[in-house]
Amino acid sequence: MPYEKSESLISAIKNLLAQEKFGSQSEIVAALQKQGFSNINQSKVSRILTKFGAVRTRNTRMETVYCLPNELSVPNTTSPLSNLVLDIDCNDYLIVIKTSPGAAQLIARLLDSISKSEGILGTIAGDDTIFVTPTKEQDLEMLIKHIQQLFENSL
Repeated sequence: MPYEKSESLISAIKNLLAQEKFGSQSEIVAALQKQGFSNINQSKVSRILTKFGAVRTRNTRMETVYCLPNELSVPNTTSPLSNLVLDIDCNDYLIVIKTSPGAAQLIARLLDSISKSEGILGTIAGDDTIFVTPTKEQDLEMLIKHIQQLFENSL
């Protein structure tokens, strides 16, 4: 029985996020409670949103809302993601990429897919900022040029 309840909760959250009108976790909790999920709280919603990679982004009415990524596969640069990169800069050790709000995790996922073979040791993504750590032997200027080529349409 607990498995069925969990599955119906996940389904309910996915349906709510598809509506693209919930801007906070407390709004999602309130909507779930109206649907009869009485033992739901913000921390549980937060864990589920994280598990499914939900991000806050702008809907068609330019409201910031939670939504699920359209696809769970690795994005590519022919998708609209390339339009979300706003700036690329660096210091002697780290590359910093600024994105539109809510886009950093998706862009970082793309960068992680090219990974060590192209000179990227790893990434850390927040809401609108990505830290890119190059591999030890990678020339930083060359790596920046490679990243800029990936997103040349947006820079």
